[in-house]
Amino acid sequence: MERVPESVLKKRATQEKSKAAHVAKLKREREKRKTRKAEIIRRAESYVAEYLAKERAVIQARRAARAEGKFYVPEGAKVAFVMRIRGIRGVPPKQRKILQLMRLRQIHNGVFVRINYATLRMLQLIEPYVAYGYPNLKSVRELVYKRGYLKVGKPGGWSRVGITSNDLVEQVLGKHGILCVEDIIHELYTCGPKFKVVNQALWPFKLASPRGGFGRRGKLRHFVEGGSHGNREDLINGLIRQMN
Repeated sequence: MERVPESVLKKRATQEKSKAAHVAKLKREREKRKTRKAEIIRRAESYVAEYLAKERAVIQARRAARAEGKFYVPEGAKVAFVMRIRGIRGVPPKQRKILQLMRLRQIHNGVFVRINYATLRMLQLIEPYVAYGYPNLKSVRELVYKRGYLKVGKPGGWSRVGITSNDLVEQVLGKHGILCVEDIIHELYTCGPKFKVVNQALWPFKLASPRGGFGRRGKLRHFVEGGSHGNREDLINGLIRQMN
């Protein structure tokens, strides 16, 4: 019987141990991916049910108010989508600072903003330079899927990376419980408790010039006067389609 050197035996044992650890790691990762996929599907289904229930509740409230001879006043919007439509020429220092705070540094950039007293006051000050309104679910979903980019890296060295997979979303926002793209859409649309975290992790949306332009009266007139800037309310969704 041929004797095998002790060093060879130790090397074989180490290799077998390493192989067994690698196989166990692959098995754990496979189980983790399977569990995560099931959780993502469950969340997406729950969000769809939530959106449908909300729509049905509004329809029922309208019908009930009509039956009693009253008017139904819908709940006020919680989120606005703000896009910059004018350049830097002639912008006063105060308005320029507000545009920087809202991350609207370039023309045709867009961001989501939580609606409160402070943001409404800022929007009033920069109204001649922006168009904003209240996006619906379809607009939020199209913006995230078509124009969504995440900040990857560290402050001062951010990389702009397109949202191409749920793995990237989990890598950037997993510690906050955000696992997939539908989580991002849900937080933005419903103004959820993690809206600020999700919004800051997103790069400002870079939109294209609107198909057909801004109309004959251009950007210098308010929207209610036939121009382009200011609050469009629900009609912002049409402009998003033109620029997305």
